[in-house]
Parts: sequence; C-alpha cells; structure tokens
Amino acid sequence: MNPLARRLHPGLWFGSLLLLLISATAMASEASRDARGKHGMVASAHPLASQVGVDILKAGGNAVDAAVAVGFALGVVEPNASGLGGGGFMLIWLKQRSLPVYIDFRGKAPSGTTPDMFVLNEDDEVTLDKRGFNPAVIGGKSVAVPGEVAGLLLAQEEFGRLNRRQVMKPAIDHAEDGVVVSEVLSAMMTDHYDALSSHSETAAIYLNDDFPRMPGEKVVNRDLAKTLRMIADQGRDAFYTGPVARSIVQAVRASGGTMTQEDIEGFLVSYRRPVTGSYRGYDIISAPPPSSGGVHVIELLNIMEHYDVAGMGLNTAPSLHLWAEAMKLVYADRARFMGDADYVLVPVDALASKAYARQRRALIDPDRAAERFEAGNPTTSAAAGDSGSTTHFSVVDADGNMVACTKTINHFFGSGITAPGTGVLLNDQMDDFDKRPGLANSIEPGKKPLSSMSPVLLMKTGRPFATLGSPGGKRIISTMALLISNLVDHGMDIQSAIEAPRINNYRDGPLKIEDRFSADVQASLVEKGHELEVKKSFDLYFGGAQGIVIDPETGLRHGGADPRRDGQAMGY
Repeated sequence: MNPLARRLHPGLWFGSLLLLLISATAMASEASRDARGKHGMVASAHPLASQVGVDILKAGGNAVDAAVAVGFALGVVEPNASGLGGGGFMLIWLKQRSLPVYIDFRGKAPSGTTPDMFVLNEDDEVTLDKRGFNPAVIGGKSVAVPGEVAGLLLAQEEFGRLNRRQVMKPAIDHAEDGVVVSEVLSAMMTDHYDALSSHSETAAIYLNDDFPRMPGEKVVNRDLAKTLRMIADQGRDAFYTGPVARSIVQAVRASGGTMTQEDIEGFLVSYRRPVTGSYRGYDIISAPPPSSGGVHVIELLNIMEHYDVAGMGLNTAPSLHLWAEAMKLVYADRARFMGDADYVLVPVDALASKAYARQRRALIDPDRAAERFEAGNPTTSAAAGDSGSTTHFSVVDADGNMVACTKTINHFFGSGITAPGTGVLLNDQMDDFDKRPGLANSIEPGKKPLSSMSPVLLMKTGRPFATLGSPGGKRIISTMALLISNLVDHGMDIQSAIEAPRINNYRDGPLKIEDRFSADVQASLVEKGHELEVKKSFDLYFGGAQGIVIDPETGLRHGGADPRRDGQAMGY
C-alpha cells in the first residue's frame, strides 16, 4: 500500500476514488464530445488543447501549425500523458504535395544502456529496486532520450506557416496561469501516486501537501513556462544544449540512469516511409517501425476483410469471436517480429500483405477459441519477396491538410522524474523494450523501443477522408482496427465509432471487454471458449481515441473525441 493509502482511512480512500471514477465516467458519457465545422477541426484529449488548435487555425495557421500548438499545449494541460520529456510520431497529409510525410521523434536508448541492464527474476520480470519500484518504470534507468521538442519544431519549421513564438505562446500561457485539475486527472494522480511522490520536484508540482490534487485545484508549472519560453525564443538548442539539457542529464544520472550530454545533444528526428494498406476500398496510411501499430492495424484489417463483418451485425458474438481470434494472431506476430528497423530486419511488407493475412486467417476456427497462437512465417507468404499512457490528436484545416499525431511519456506521469528548474517530466520509454537480450526489441544503445502508437490517415479514391489515432499501449492496434471497421463496415459517424464498446485480446490470456456488451453476447463468447475479463463501461484501459472525418460530398468536418479521457473536438 502506498503512503497515500496509509494516511487515509481505507473506506474513505476507496469511496473517494470510486466516486471520482463514477463521476468521471458519467460526465464523460453524457457530455457532447463531438463538433462539426466547415473550415477547420481539432480533436484532442483536452478541451483547452483543442481550443488552442482552433485559435491557431483562425489566426491563419495551417494544420501543421495547429498540430504543433496542440502538441505543446497537451504537455501542459494533460501532463500525465505526454510532454517535452517524451516523444512520438506525426503523420502529415499536405494537399499540395499529395504525399504523406511521416516524422519519427520517438525517444531512444542512451548510449550507456546494455541488453541486460535490468535484473530479471525466474519469471523474466524486472526485479524491484531498494525502494520497491520497478526501475524500468520509475527512476533514471527508465528514461529514454526525449525527442518531442525536436520533432514538433521540425514539423513547424518545415511545413507550418506561422512562426515558432505564435504556436508556442498558448502552451506558455497555460503553464504560467495553471490548469484546473479535472476529475479524470485527479483520479490518475491517485492511481499513480508512487510515481508522483518518488521525486521531490515532481511532488512539488503535482501534489498538494503530499496528497494528489483534487478536482478544481490548479497545477501551475512556472518552470515549464520558462522552458517553453526559452524554446520559443531560441529553438531546439534551448532544450538540447545548455542548462535545460544539463538538468535533464543530471536528474537522470542522479536517479540511476546513464544518459550523457552527448546523448541528448545528438538526438536526431527521422523521416520514414509510412506503411500503407487498404480496407474495403479505403486506403490506409500509418506508422512504420519503430511503431508496430500501422503494420498490425493493417494485418488485423486484412484478416477481417475476408469476413462479412457488416452482415454479422455490430457487436454480435460471431463477429466479436472472429475479431478476438484475429487479434491473437496479430499480437503473436508483433511479439516475434517487431523492433526498430534501424537495428533489426522487420518484414513490414509481408506482414501487411493480403497474402499473409490469408495464411493467418486459415488458423481461425469460427466456432471455437484457440488457447493461443504462435507467430507466423511472413517470409514464406506470396508477398515476401515485408502504456501505458499516451495521447493523440487530429487536425484538419480549411485547405484539407491533415495531421495525425500520437505522442507519449509512456506510463502515466512517466518515470516520475522532473528535471530541476525546468518543469520537464521525463518519460519511462525504456520499459517498452523487451528486457531479455537477443530479441528484435531487446535494448541496444541508440535504439528506439518498440511502440504501438498508430496515427492513421484514411483516403477514399485518393482524397482525404479521416485522421485517427488513440493512446492505450498495445491496445492501440485493436482500437484503431475496430474504429476503422465501425466507420467502414457499419457506417457509423466518428463520435459513435469512438464511443462504441471495445474488446482486446492478446496472444493468450482473457478476452478484455467493456461491460456494455449484452449478457447474451458475453455468454455466447464464453460458450465459444473465451475467458472474459469485463472492464468498466468507458474504461481507460482502452485508451482515448480522437478523430476527424471529412464528408466526401459536403466537405464538412466532423470531429469526435473519446469519453474515456477528457477529450473534446472543436471546429469552426
């Protein structure tokens, strides 16, 4: 039991948390999260960030300007999920270019890391440190070199219209003035008290007299405002060299990590070729390695394309059974083949091919759940010769330019370390590596840990149709495939598609479902051999999707936001 629980009467602590969660869920399900607009639309995990994006669009910025402004703002108003101390991926569609641009600013392993840096027990689990914390999650060893500042600035400089100070000013103002704590954020602070209390600089910002801040209180981070202002004035050097970089390195090393000044100064953003596929006439553009997301979203949809998903009906037992079995196959492949393609050979084209999907689909029994599936052999297919905590936002501007961006500090509140004097909460992305040596996703110096972040653009007959994404760790893959199916197979609008109940099934273990599926459906799934783990109605376990759909006839933008988080779409 953490110190917070010891200091509170158990009944009071549990009752308060339960009330928070029930209240947050009720508000989320009742609030109007979507919006429609003719000119521009932003969907993000926080209404303040969405308003920032809309204001930038109205001021003459394009979708990239708005996305960068939203990105910096989310690190302030939703500090549990992302920020300057993290990294991510941005997928851009510019109408004039008619080609996607994919920017990889995922964090990377410091140069002093080794494949065996975490001590494992007999079950291959990380051994806890002297404080009782998992050092791959809390503390200096968990911190990857952050890439967010470099990635957002590169996107704005290369593809934006406005200047850096304009797009960063809203984030500076919010950090300076403070952000009101929502019920969802307060509950997260309670759940992740250990991370927040593990470092004095972090506790000073996010705790009040050693207690999580309650709804209605403010989080004020003037050190972060100062850091943001320096970046706005000086560019990337303000973060990657000088006092901010030195503070980050010193904080990481003081907490057991190995990061050096050379590691942070040498961080480079990568342009990569997006992975592409199709589903029932819609073209899919998504994230390549080091994200596993795009490849396996496409693989999952390729498997399901064979079935009459629409004819089986929405959320029926026969359909959910097939989705669950297909997910098992996909996650088995993810565990075997995916890693940083700069370090290991990843058969991207084969995994995303229709031919390989036919091989994998043949293993599914339509009437009975398999106990588990092993990885396939994509190199023999006809085509061979292919957290945690995260946030996503989508932007469409008046010209039809689109951005899908997913970014993260990994688990909620990351490593728990805030670099002194900077306000920068650092990630724990080293936990995304496989801690066992010799595997595709094992730790190596300079390597990027495998991610499931899956920003997606959908195109119809060559024209932009949707920009989509979600947080949720490995569940992002299943969430994105289900969201696309809801839009394409069931003709749902974006808000209905996001709010629909979700499932997730790894290669083995129970089938996770939200409790909104009927008792008859749940009973039918059990009869087919599924062990069920029933989650809440709008459970944070399934992330917080955000998306925008462009009506192909009217051009009207419809933004949708997830009630599982504090999401809100706004447009004009």
